[in-house]
Amino acid sequence: MSDAATSTSQPSPGEYRTPEQAQAESGRGVAPANELALEDINPVNANLFAENRWQGYFERLRKEDPVHFNEIESAGRYWSVTKYDDIKTVSSDWETFSSSFGMTLGFRVGADVPTFFRQGSPAFISQDPPRQTEQRKTVRPSVAPKNLARLEPLIRERTCQVLDSLPEGETFDWVDTVSIELTTAMLATLFDFPFADRRKLTRWSDIVFAVPQPGGVVESQAQKRDEMMECVTYFSRLWEERKEHPGDDLVSMLVHGEATKHMDAMDHLGNLLLLIVGGNDTTRNTMSGSIYALNQFPEQYDKLTADPGLVGNMVPEIIRWQTPLSYMRRTATRDCELGGKAIQKHDQLLMWYVSANRDEDVFPDGDALDIERPNASRHLSFGYGVHFCMGSRLAELQLRVLWEEILRRFKRIEVQAEPSRTLSSFVKGYTDLPVVITRK
Repeated sequence: MSDAATSTSQPSPGEYRTPEQAQAESGRGVAPANELALEDINPVNANLFAENRWQGYFERLRKEDPVHFNEIESAGRYWSVTKYDDIKTVSSDWETFSSSFGMTLGFRVGADVPTFFRQGSPAFISQDPPRQTEQRKTVRPSVAPKNLARLEPLIRERTCQVLDSLPEGETFDWVDTVSIELTTAMLATLFDFPFADRRKLTRWSDIVFAVPQPGGVVESQAQKRDEMMECVTYFSRLWEERKEHPGDDLVSMLVHGEATKHMDAMDHLGNLLLLIVGGNDTTRNTMSGSIYALNQFPEQYDKLTADPGLVGNMVPEIIRWQTPLSYMRRTATRDCELGGKAIQKHDQLLMWYVSANRDEDVFPDGDALDIERPNASRHLSFGYGVHFCMGSRLAELQLRVLWEEILRRFKRIEVQAEPSRTLSSFVKGYTDLPVVITRK
């Protein structure tokens, strides 16, 4: 049991290493799953995802050890839950498996860690009912069916503008030019955020779960902290504006909602970052993943171009195949049992959606993309139970509109090289995807 994340002295926040950062630093060049002893398999290593080598780890765990134990000094005891039904069991019992300790792998209970690194933010995704239910209700109108119907023409207009502006016959980055632009514009609309500053939302979203490293999204925890404080300062100004001049945007809903209006700016930050990441990272990575997936399975691309009516079923299948958030964490509130394993109070459980969405018992040939898969909508990419993603319909709408408009315009979108991927075991995404388009 070892990593460099703990110390008996009191280092500055910039010297601390989160459990994921410690694993990323120690896990470069890790062996393939079939070369490791079962007890040495630890899928939380961010390098597995940056290098797209995670599949064999989860395949082996599903077959040999579906509820798999690991322990490291900084995070303590944690279990990887990799089968579909076990994840539904954990998600359905919020009293035994609580969200209130944080949603990603965290420091062990009782660790002497600066406040900046402690998990369990006031965000409703890191709460249990009834507080979670009350705060969630505050912002739910933003993604209600009536509002989605109002937003669809705007989503389509912006999608058409972006697609019509793309260069033909030359390589460009799909991630930045299309995926980020479309999702950030939508998020700015939902927040009524100054449109000229909309890329700040992208930046803050990228920082939330970034693993600090030289040349990375951020280079130190101190830089990460400072830029998050910029986010707090910026939104604090918006709070004050919306107190006096409320609208129907997400900021106004949080400022005036009965369950959230008494929270201060730092407490609001948890919900804000949840909404930013939920509305930005997940949808943009699925948009990019859709291009990559259809290039990986060209027969499916052919099938789609021959019958654009398949877009409706393609959308949930792409979301299943991509799984933009690899896992969510729960923490045991009591000693219990799962999959024949003795879970101790305070143990962390990582519900690996990326594995459940490949579970052979539910999705035969799950590594393959099948846009006619009959049960594609059963995926767990949006979670399950009380924390089911409330923005799921908006994400599906954005992806559907994107592909409806792509099929009207382009013969093909061809990937030119392997994408660059996010260094994270939590956000499963792309940082660069070079493509060339051919118009009709």
